[in-house]
Formats: sequence, C-alpha cells, structure tokens
Amino acid sequence: MSIQRIILFPFAFCYGIIMFFRNFLFNIGVIPSKRFNIPVISVGNLSCGGTGKTPHVEYLIRLLSQNYFIATLSRGYGRKSDGFLIGSKRSNVKYLGDEPLQYAKKFDKIKVAVDEKRKRGIGLLMEKYPGLDLILLDDAFQHRHVKPGLNILLTDSDHLYSEDYLLPVGKLRESKREAKRADVIIVTKTPKIFSPITRRRILEDIHPRRDQVVLFSYVHYGNPVPGYEPIASSFPSHLTNILLISGIASDFPFREYLMRMCSELIPMKFPNHHFYTQKDIENINQRFVDLPTKKKVIITTEKDMMRLKTPELSTILKNLPLFYIPIEIRFHGEDMKKFDDLILTYVEKNKRDH
Repeated sequence: MSIQRIILFPFAFCYGIIMFFRNFLFNIGVIPSKRFNIPVISVGNLSCGGTGKTPHVEYLIRLLSQNYFIATLSRGYGRKSDGFLIGSKRSNVKYLGDEPLQYAKKFDKIKVAVDEKRKRGIGLLMEKYPGLDLILLDDAFQHRHVKPGLNILLTDSDHLYSEDYLLPVGKLRESKREAKRADVIIVTKTPKIFSPITRRRILEDIHPRRDQVVLFSYVHYGNPVPGYEPIASSFPSHLTNILLISGIASDFPFREYLMRMCSELIPMKFPNHHFYTQKDIENINQRFVDLPTKKKVIITTEKDMMRLKTPELSTILKNLPLFYIPIEIRFHGEDMKKFDDLILTYVEKNKRDH
C-alpha cells in the first residue's frame, strides 16, 4: 500500500464513523425508511461506480417490460437540473443525465424519471401513473429513505467490495459490512469462461449470509453502431488503430475487448459522466487526424454516446468514423434462471391491485 493511502487512513476512519452512525439511525428507526405498496427493486453498489449498474437495469427492463408497466428512477448524476423530471428520447442529456437518457432512447414502453430525492420521486410516479406496476431504482443502495422490496448489490469481480477500503483510501461509499442489507449480490464483469474454483474463491471472499442469493454475470458486447449516419455507416473489417473515447468509472474490460480488434489501442480517458466540450471534440479530432494510418476509427461507449451526440458537438463528430458498442449482461450457467425466477416471483407476489 502506498504512503499516500496510509496517510489518508485517518480521513477514512472519520468518514466510516459518520456512515456508521447514519446507518445506525436508519436501523433503529430514528430516521425512517418508507416502504411503498408497489414493487420497488433497487440496483446499487458499495463502491463509487464501475460495477455495471446500467446494463443490469437494462436486463431487468427487458425481463419485465413486456408484461408490466414499469418506471426507472435515477438521481440523474451530474445533470444541470434539480427536482423531479420525466424524461423522453428527446430530452437534453445535461438536464436528464446520460444513464436515464439511455433508458429513454432504448425502451419505448417504460417511464424514465429522475429525482435526487427517491422517496419523493416514487410518490410522484405513483400519483402521475396510477397503473404503474413496479419501479426500478438505479444506484440507490445508499438512499435509505426508501425501503426497497428487493435490494440488489453489484460488485466488480476484479474489485470486490470485500477487498476494498472506505473513501478516500479506497472506493467504498460505506462499510463492507453493509452488504448484509442486500437480498441479492451479483458479482459482475466475470470472465466469459468462468471456473468453479474462481467462483468458490469469490464466495469465500465476500462471505454472504445464508439467505443471500449470490449470482455471477459477464458482459456481452454487441456489434459496433455508427454514432452518426451516413459517414460511419460501415465498420471496417481490418483496423490498425482504434481511438477509444471514454468517460466512465472503469473502462478496463472494454479496453481488453477492443485490443483484440486492432494493432494499437489509443485511449483518451475523461472523468466519469463528463460532459464533453467543443474543446474536447477539437482535441479528439486532432488526435484522430494525427494517427498515421487510414485503417482507423473512433470507438466510445453507449453511455458516452449520450453525451457526445448533441447538436453543439455534431459539427465535427458527424464527419468522423465514430462508433459505439452496446453491451448487455449475461449470467453463467443456471444463474439466469435463478435470477429471472426470483425477480418475477417477487413482482407477482407484491404487485398492487389497481
């Protein structure tokens, strides 16, 4: 461990005490947690992002939206607006947030809302849409003013919460002991070929309660999609260089995947949820032009594309071979059936009578 991290331990200790008392007050009921008479499923984590919440929420949307009227409720991290908003595929990313806009653009049958106060947001959704069957809370594990009916905790297989430290030494937003609040723990970003030995080691590391369901998922990458038509309508079959543009918490698995597609990968990393500026785009364009080959493209994530595809940035980008790669999550072995059955059973048992 570096000297810098050792120096930060007193700050992590003080932060841990604050979080301990906050959770203690919720646990004894001094600060109330509200339970709603509608199925509420929370998807969150203990760390500061990078566990794959968005594709797991999308998995739930695909599973449930055919038979239920559902809504997603997010904080809308980094948005330039406050309060409760209903989004649509025409929403401005700066006022809705990249993840909610991604849900709105991809799924027509659902309602997408943002509110930094989840309790208020749930109440307004139920009031506005009386026929609503259930609500998916995105990144709400720490938002304890709401008591979800089903609490799903995600942890990156390469950065398990059980091996991490509290901020600012590590990336944990609260103590690893708080994982006990989860009903389901999903270990994400596992290798596609996943050995039983690795599975057992992870289970020993996180040491779940007997009644907690632990499942394992991995990322499935789709085909490249052009960011703008028609310039980037066809993806080259042989590449020398890929310029990777990413503003997400963890792009390491994505880099590994892209490295198989080219001779050299050139990453341009931006902060998580970064709103790209005209200057950023000019720098991206110059970096791309300087690559000494014609067999080159720009690739970004689907989430970044929400922040790149804006009218003010399109002047330069629409003339570049810019692609994004959509992702979905898949489960190993029987875990998919276990997860689907668990979710569907919970919703059926708890759905309200309209």
